[in-house]
Amino acid sequence: MLLHDTALVFGRYARQTLRSRFQLLFGVLMPLLHLLFFGPLLTGLPLGATGDSWQVLVPGLLLQLGLFGASFAGFAIIIENQTGVVERLRVTPVSRLALLLGRVLRDAAVFVVQAVLLVLAALVMGLRAPLGGILVGFAFVAALTVALASLSYALALKVSKPQEFGPIVNAVSMPSMLLSGLLLPMALAPAWLDALSHLMPFRYLVDAVRAGYVGDYTGTAMLYGVLVALAFAAAALTVGTGVFRKAGSSLR
Repeated sequence: MLLHDTALVFGRYARQTLRSRFQLLFGVLMPLLHLLFFGPLLTGLPLGATGDSWQVLVPGLLLQLGLFGASFAGFAIIIENQTGVVERLRVTPVSRLALLLGRVLRDAAVFVVQAVLLVLAALVMGLRAPLGGILVGFAFVAALTVALASLSYALALKVSKPQEFGPIVNAVSMPSMLLSGLLLPMALAPAWLDALSHLMPFRYLVDAVRAGYVGDYTGTAMLYGVLVALAFAAAALTVGTGVFRKAGSSLR
């Protein structure tokens, strides 16, 4: 029943997305602009990481896509809550976990498609990476999206207005981007800042994707990245499902 319910919810939101192709293309715009205007500036510079500048930049842009896109996914559920859509879904026998999974899997599919478009553009501009590393990058984008979208929906159910939601997300996502080394490796940072970045889970995901882009699939960077991604996604889904259940407990 969980799989059936999840597929129903996923299909509902996937159809909404397919009716708005502009949303799909617009979401990749900011990472694409970084790729076009920031990438050439790094060519030939010593970045303190294995691989060339494209193998350093593109993995960061992929996770930036998931970080900012998934973090703001909760805006949609605020609107649904205000228009009564969430209330109508809660009174159905659909599993609360399925209500969350269907949404976050749709988000993961959207951002993986955007990640494919970004990588294709990067290949045209000079990126060279093994196919296995590119696929690893897509897997990490999906895992990060599932985790952050779950937390974003949970937060959206706790606030009542978009004006409250946006500042909270910005307050978390901007430091996360800066401390994770998305655009530049943290090896370039002072020792204290590099040490502080190890407290940020996204740092391990970025390092793992960069390792994959140079063909390193068995090193500690990949191991730590996989473990952190799985733990983060599991914890976020647990939190998100708990919020969905509590929010609808009066109607169960």
